[in-house]
Amino acid sequence: MRTPISIITGYLGAGKTTLIKNILDNADRKIAIIMNEFGEINIDSKIIKGKNINIAELSGGCVCCSLTGEFELAAKELIKKYKPDIIIVETTGLAEPDALIFDIENELPELKLDSIIAIVDSDNFFKYPIGKTGKIQIEMADIILLNKVDVAQKKEIDKLENEIRRINNRANIVETKFARISNDVLFGIYSKQEIKKEFEHDHLNKIGFFSFESEKSFDKKKFERLLKALPREIYRLKGFVNLDNNYYLVNYVAQKYSLDKFKADKTQLVFIGENIRKFKEKILNSIDLINN
Repeated sequence: MRTPISIITGYLGAGKTTLIKNILDNADRKIAIIMNEFGEINIDSKIIKGKNINIAELSGGCVCCSLTGEFELAAKELIKKYKPDIIIVETTGLAEPDALIFDIENELPELKLDSIIAIVDSDNFFKYPIGKTGKIQIEMADIILLNKVDVAQKKEIDKLENEIRRINNRANIVETKFARISNDVLFGIYSKQEIKKEFEHDHLNKIGFFSFESEKSFDKKKFERLLKALPREIYRLKGFVNLDNNYYLVNYVAQKYSLDKFKADKTQLVFIGENIRKFKEKILNSIDLINN
């Protein structure tokens, strides 16, 4: 019997991990997760660990291109050892899912493609153009979640829905806050896709990342000032940080951020953006200077 597999895609910071947390909180089936992170530190998997699931982590590249072989091995191992009712793949925000869909349909007879779910950041779609990668994510989707509608303006949401309909006129579009949606809407679709093996994935040419780890405690007010001063090129920052001897989960997307208390054992931060290596030394030195 073939195991259903669903793909969750969406640009950096759109809310993919939040959606997975919601799915797991309301799950009545045995779910396995394959998490793909662009960076050296697996942040997202740490956020959802502790729940009754099995996670395979793929990091350091994109599951749609450089990590294809690792994805196939991870899927087969999960089926063999865990026998899940469904596998969910959370791709990195830079992944173009066409190659992954092709791989599932042509190289993995153990799997059956269920749904392709794309999350769109309603607040930042027009402020920060998503480019070719974001358009492919939308184009491939069966379900499109317009997330963060609570912070986006109504006229922007209407404009966004029209733009998405122009890219993909067959998908079911749902407005969400904090990626909240019934699991029944997301699964049991059994997507029909026709993908030809012609992929030109140049999405990693300009986008880069760097990481920071420490066991020190940092001044909270100074850290927040640092976040507010980050250059526009740094689109995404995520991780855990020790501020005034309390750990926080950091979520920074397009010059907006949140800090939520979280159980962690050290500071681990991943910065992602376009041509950001030139900022690395200055930012890392700035963080070191604000320790308590």
